[in-house]
Amino acid sequence: MRRFSMLLTLALTLLLSACGAARPNKYYALQLPPSRPAASGALPVSLLVGRIAAPHVFRDDRIVYRTGTIEMGTYEYHRWAEPPTEMLEAMLIRLLRDSGRYQSVQSQRSNARGDYILRGRLFSLEEMSGPPLMARVVLEIELYDVKNGTTVWTQYYSHDEPVQSKEVSAVVEALTRNVQAGLQQITAGLEQYFVSHPPK
Repeated sequence: MRRFSMLLTLALTLLLSACGAARPNKYYALQLPPSRPAASGALPVSLLVGRIAAPHVFRDDRIVYRTGTIEMGTYEYHRWAEPPTEMLEAMLIRLLRDSGRYQSVQSQRSNARGDYILRGRLFSLEEMSGPPLMARVVLEIELYDVKNGTTVWTQYYSHDEPVQSKEVSAVVEALTRNVQAGLQQITAGLEQYFVSHPPK
């Protein structure tokens, strides 16, 4: 009888622990649009993509939402596959390389040397609770001339993208569209800078 009681207790314990199991995390990643054919005629410029700084909440892997003007929160079970700043750096490197407009594009973390360093700051990558529900991206990128020790170009991007539904996956899709538009605007502005200021 005692043995039966112990087995029953064990079975109930296992059953209750299974019922109270934690929800699985869902992971998301920002995606770049498909690559376009590279342009001909690379500029004689070596770029290093440096760190993108951000407040701590955007260096974490939790997806951020904002309610009202000052309160922020994070989703516990919806997370980025990597911290947003790292995803943005990788996306920027790939976009610049795929453009075919530069002699080389490397991460500043590598041992490579460059003529210019692109670095930036992420101010916002978050869901804005509605109505209407929006996905906000605010990002600033600057170009630092290594030889002269000066910042020669900056571009600021800020946009709220409409979200199609209240699902977190819809928020991520809107954030992805917003990031894609922002990075394309920034890379176009960078190319325009070099067209207006040809490297010697």
